[in-house]
Amino acid sequence: MKTSKLTVGLVFLTFFVISFLTNIMGPLIPDIINSYHLSLGMVGFLPFSFFAAYGVMSTSAGVLLEKYREKKVMAFSFLIAALGSLLFGLFPYYSMALVSLFLIGIGMAALQVAINPLLRVSGGEEHFAFNSVMAQLFFGLASFLSPLVYSYLVTNIKHDKTNSNEFLEILSKLVPANLNWVSLYWIFAITALAMVFIILLFKFPKFELEETEKAGTWSVYKDLLKNKTVLLFFFGTFAYVGTEQGIANWMSKFLSDYHGYAPQTVGAEAVAYFWGLLTAGCILGLVLLKFLDSRKVLILFAAGAVILLTLALFGSAEISLYAFPLSGFALSVMWSVVFSLALNSLKNNHGAFSGILCTGIVGGAVMSLIIGKLGDVIGLKYAMTTLYITLGYILSIGFWAKPLVNNATINLKKTKENQ
Repeated sequence: MKTSKLTVGLVFLTFFVISFLTNIMGPLIPDIINSYHLSLGMVGFLPFSFFAAYGVMSTSAGVLLEKYREKKVMAFSFLIAALGSLLFGLFPYYSMALVSLFLIGIGMAALQVAINPLLRVSGGEEHFAFNSVMAQLFFGLASFLSPLVYSYLVTNIKHDKTNSNEFLEILSKLVPANLNWVSLYWIFAITALAMVFIILLFKFPKFELEETEKAGTWSVYKDLLKNKTVLLFFFGTFAYVGTEQGIANWMSKFLSDYHGYAPQTVGAEAVAYFWGLLTAGCILGLVLLKFLDSRKVLILFAAGAVILLTLALFGSAEISLYAFPLSGFALSVMWSVVFSLALNSLKNNHGAFSGILCTGIVGGAVMSLIIGKLGDVIGLKYAMTTLYITLGYILSIGFWAKPLVNNATINLKKTKENQ
């Protein structure tokens, strides 16, 4: 099938918005604890509600995708996300936050299932690893911006005097005086609705996904789940998202509890730089993937992540403040490399396989909840050492993965010989 640059561009935009809507939990956690007087375990149920939706929706989304195709599934997904955001904006209570995050997670899960095979087909399978890292770059950029938007809103919305601009004035009337951070969910609702209109207006190219990219029936999923390779890579996405969210969600709280850094400013900035450096790491990853096998790149970055996590948890205040954001740099290529290795390790049923892999995003729910529950018992620092298990598994993938299609690389020696 012919590639489509416009479709690839829409996928990149979708990754940006997914990240903007979903990776804000870390900076919000200290505010949520203070607003609702919650334990770490109770807070852990918030990311659990969001990521549990991936376990519920990912395989179902594959079946819906087969029946209704990308345009309808993507538009509906953003509509569900907008509804979830509006519900919490209107009723900012802890119980509603659980419902809201679950609905947003349902939308994001369906989007992930739709756009990954679409990116592989519209961009070309030999460029999938490269395009996946490029998508991660957009993903990281949005995650860098959302904590900064949060910090701006919570420090600039005024309830006792006129705000500096009309937009802040409107938001000040929509959110309670002690819950400025809820204004983010109004931003999310507007953004999700804008994406609904963009997708409805976008003219999708008239092409059929190859048979290998289609989601397939429930029987296809059952057969795939009997495949050892499928299960191993499922745990790969589980481990990656568990690691990413385990660090991003608890970083600000850790810096506040152990080193006294203010969560609304220093903590939010640390999370922003975590995602910003994740973006920077994607740029280096794009270069490395043009010259090195993706498995070697994965091993290099996973080893770096283990070192940085150790420095973040057991280093001084200053070292911790720098090591946490730098861990984002180390995580940067993991999702895209693991996902591309997975899809390139199977000859067919990539659509259904994508759904199973996206179900692994439930790792973000499980690890965030485990860290929260353990944190109440043994302290947040030692609870976060559970991330060594997930990082160790990601590291192992670089040694045992055997893809049928390797990432396209530039052979410098051959290039010189041809000159």
